[in-house]
Amino acid sequence: MATARGIWLSYDLGVNGDYESLYAWLDDHDAKECGSSVAFLRYEFDGQLIDSLKNDLSSSVTLNKKSRIYAVYRGEKSTVGKFVIGRRKSAPWEGYGESGEVTEDDGEE
Repeated sequence: MATARGIWLSYDLGVNGDYESLYAWLDDHDAKECGSSVAFLRYEFDGQLIDSLKNDLSSSVTLNKKSRIYAVYRGEKSTVGKFVIGRRKSAPWEGYGESGEVTEDDGEE
């Protein structure tokens, strides 16, 4: 029996990514645009959500080592976010905020 779940997908396929196939997949799933590289859709699947999404996307979109797709959805007890394809990388904002460390300058070197 198929299960349906609302999910947000954030995607980054890199400069030369297969966006045309991804957009066709999103269109086929009646996804709604939610800002730059974010879509919402109601996804029907059998078994495990992330495994089903990964298999579905991998068979429809040409992916490479730079491809990243992140899903956010409501789990059994809380909101869950997981990488379907790829993994986390360093954030472009790292180093801009306060480090939280308090240092004192006593004038000595």
